[in-house]
Amino acid sequence: MTTQVAFVGTGSMNGAIASGLLASGFDPEKVRATVRSAASAEKLVDKLGDGGEKVKIFSAESSATANRDAVSGVDAVLVGVKPYDVLEVVRDFADSLDSQTLVISVAAGVPLDSLQKAAGENQPVIRCMPNTPSRVGKGVLAISSGSTVTEEQKELAESLLSAVGEVVQVEEEQMDAVTAVSGSGPAYAFLLAETMAKAGVELGFDRETATKLAAATVAGAGALLDSDPNPEDLRKAVTSPGGTTEQAIKTYQEGGLEELTLKAMRACAEKSAQMSKEYAE
Repeated sequence: MTTQVAFVGTGSMNGAIASGLLASGFDPEKVRATVRSAASAEKLVDKLGDGGEKVKIFSAESSATANRDAVSGVDAVLVGVKPYDVLEVVRDFADSLDSQTLVISVAAGVPLDSLQKAAGENQPVIRCMPNTPSRVGKGVLAISSGSTVTEEQKELAESLLSAVGEVVQVEEEQMDAVTAVSGSGPAYAFLLAETMAKAGVELGFDRETATKLAAATVAGAGALLDSDPNPEDLRKAVTSPGGTTEQAIKTYQEGGLEELTLKAMRACAEKSAQMSKEYAE
């Protein structure tokens, strides 16, 4: 692949995508990255893994034009700064973009229309909502595309982002729902593991053993879902009639788990919509 890509703001999420891209065999000499400080630049080389030393890293501390220099002449730019900084950063480097450079924002809450205005009316832009399992190559990354994005550019976005997980194309108006399901979703699984561990302590385990059992169980269930992404079938397969699992599931359902989950996810989606209004310009 001869594509050149720049990562503007190479922190946790952008760093994960960049390291995943390099691990997939992408040419490190075709990768550029920006960070705030010279110290961060040194640390990034190690975080990127094999080939990290060949990535061209720009430090804002060393150069006021770091972002503009990084995006000049590349095919795609992934913007990974904090949501409240995204539009200002994009406006700053917009004049340095080639007309067909694809701009991908991986920041939560920044609407596609606002990103489009910041980059320029005809600049191809994509909004991406990743989630934290992207850091271990098991992410879900939902993308919505601006009106000037071509099919070829959508394929480019998928090829870059798929290095850290599964890419799903959605409409912009579905992004708040994406946030509720997959963006914030890993925290729901962590909460389940946390509450299972607490219950294990109540049932007589020490905290370390209870936490190990709960965490490994939730992780193992996730691995099964990887091989068979049908949670209902998997649940039924381990729920014998009249057995212990059936009793636990019945208790969950009678306690209103489904209703509570829907209520929680609606609250998440509403908060996402509120944040989008705050970041919109």
